[in-house]
Amino acid sequence: MSQNQADDIQTENKMEDITGITCIYVPVQDVYESVQWYRNNLGCRQPSRFKPVEQGDAIAILRFPDQEDKLPGAGLRTTVPAMFLIQSNAEGGRLGFANNNGDRVPVGCFITPRIQELFQRFKTNGVRIASDIPEGRECGPNFQFYDLDGNLWEIWQP
Repeated sequence: MSQNQADDIQTENKMEDITGITCIYVPVQDVYESVQWYRNNLGCRQPSRFKPVEQGDAIAILRFPDQEDKLPGAGLRTTVPAMFLIQSNAEGGRLGFANNNGDRVPVGCFITPRIQELFQRFKTNGVRIASDIPEGRECGPNFQFYDLDGNLWEIWQP
């Protein structure tokens, strides 16, 4: 058997190493307030199998409902990760970083089919918006925003 044939056989039997991202860990100062914020602005919900978040809780798990208002469970091919809101004081840091030009870069990008609607909702709700929606962007419209704790996120419409 030649080396090329052996490589072909190994490729056929090889499973992928990574199939998705299941969780995003988000540092927040007040878990209860942050759950309310993410619900109101991004439509997240807590899975019903967990107790509802209460004042003083140190962690909460949020998921994004699908178009039928169902919460997808975790799985090998889940494409929408759960968000774990974890209590952390400001010294613990926040999500986002600066590139070599000194510009803040979001740590994650949400996908939406209704970017204008979300942009208006954010403005109405007083969300700190970091960028406007650019005109004529080849890869689709986007904008950046901060959550209650200063974590920088992006929203994109393909």
